[in-house]
Amino acid sequence: MAVEILESCVVTPGEATPKHRLWLSILDLVQGRTHTPQVYLYHLCPDSAAFSPDMLKAALSKALVPFYPIAGRLRSDTSGRLEIDCTGDGVLFVTARADATLDELESPAPSDELRRMLVPSADHTGALAMFQVTFFKCGGVCVGTAINHTVCDGRAFGHFLKMWAAIARGDSEEAILLRPSLDRTLLRGRSPPAVRFQHSEYPLRGSVPSATKVPFDTAVFPVSKNQVDALKGAAGASASKKVSTYSAMVAHVWRCSCIAKGLSGTADSRMYVSGCVRSRMRPPLPVGYLGNAIARTRTTATKVKDIVSSPLDAVADKVSAAVARISDEYVRSLADYLELAMNNAPGLHLGTWAVPDTDLYVVSWIGLPLIDVDFGWGRPSFVGRAILNESNFLYLVPSPDGDGQLNVTVSMEPQALSRFKELFYEGLKHYSLVSQKQVAQDARVCWSSGLINSALWDPPSGKSTDFVTAFVAPIPIRAAAAFSSRCAKQETSCRNRGGSAARMGEKQTQTQTQQRLALVGLCRRAPTSPCRLQSADGGHRRAPGPL
Repeated sequence: MAVEILESCVVTPGEATPKHRLWLSILDLVQGRTHTPQVYLYHLCPDSAAFSPDMLKAALSKALVPFYPIAGRLRSDTSGRLEIDCTGDGVLFVTARADATLDELESPAPSDELRRMLVPSADHTGALAMFQVTFFKCGGVCVGTAINHTVCDGRAFGHFLKMWAAIARGDSEEAILLRPSLDRTLLRGRSPPAVRFQHSEYPLRGSVPSATKVPFDTAVFPVSKNQVDALKGAAGASASKKVSTYSAMVAHVWRCSCIAKGLSGTADSRMYVSGCVRSRMRPPLPVGYLGNAIARTRTTATKVKDIVSSPLDAVADKVSAAVARISDEYVRSLADYLELAMNNAPGLHLGTWAVPDTDLYVVSWIGLPLIDVDFGWGRPSFVGRAILNESNFLYLVPSPDGDGQLNVTVSMEPQALSRFKELFYEGLKHYSLVSQKQVAQDARVCWSSGLINSALWDPPSGKSTDFVTAFVAPIPIRAAAAFSSRCAKQETSCRNRGGSAARMGEKQTQTQTQQRLALVGLCRRAPTSPCRLQSADGGHRRAPGPL
């Protein structure tokens, strides 16, 4: 696909704006100095005027008036601390034309090519925000955006984009509601500082080993609402509890990734998470807070063998516990720690770092206003990152359609990513096929029968023997096979003795349990009377056969 640049210009605020230096909080300063590139795809709409370049530039100019810090430049104060110089110098705006259709970019995976074609690169003017509107030959449009992460986080930038879009479609009431709050001293460190938590998720300068850059691929995995619901049901099955989409999906990805990478069972693995702190502060930050209000934390180090052999709900609990750690006191402690580390040798390591292959870094756009950017054609058909610069990253992006679908973007080494895709969808299929609550009940039956006496892990190799053994099964596969054998023996015994109705009823119940276990791959052979399942399309199919 070729893209032709038609115009490149600077858009400044439409009115005079305050000229001053804007203090940045420590949560701003620890972000990378690079721009975060995103793409928004819009399909053909009869109202072509909605994407008139002149109209978009005029609306952008008006949006920059209340959001005037975005039109400024980064400068250092006399002590060397970074701040925003609110100069009103403006943002970069590019108009382009592509010789392809949007269908060729449906659910595009982040890549160097996508970034190069659809999102501007940093220019010599030092613009903090850059935009590119690319018209496709099918009539569709891509709006590419890039914001310097030091300026604000995704939620704040989403509010800016929503205001720009609201002005473009003539919705002045919504534009008024989206006015920003510029006071970043709300996240200032305390005096004296009081660090009450460990914050090793923010490494010191020089403490991060220089990792060898390895090739990696990035892929987007769409997940339907039904699959999301089944996964959440599985993650909350054992205790009949409600589990968030975030915790359930991250737990599923964590397990799949450990197996796909072939990690040693004795290796420690962690999941790094970033949480929005706006509603967690006391008092809460203003809804329109323009800045970075995200805190990083991580799960406790867990052996890989425990991650893949534990039930999904146990892994989801680890994720939920990490997120729950982010409280008002945690954020205050973090701000104090970061200020101390920034001002004392060796200083802080700023921006991202190479995530170890044993770990994953999670970024969630669930609940962000990024998917609500409507310029007059409705919501975009796709929203996502234009590029990921590091391996072992996970992005969760909800579908703009509001249909409950989730786009899961993952970056890892090519061979591992191929295996991950297989595991990821195979796991979702199994969770959709059978009630995990019932499987948990079946597991308790096996426990009470004394049939479970072996681990899911293969001791000689320390690695999972197959997908079912290491991932789907909430109980050991050998125990399930033993349970299957016991059912068969009891059935034979009942037949030989012409057993009573009570015995036959017991046999029938055990056979039904055996059938359910087979559905999630717990039995090495299918039950003697395969049950039938109703699929999502209303059809029927037999339970899986031998493994």
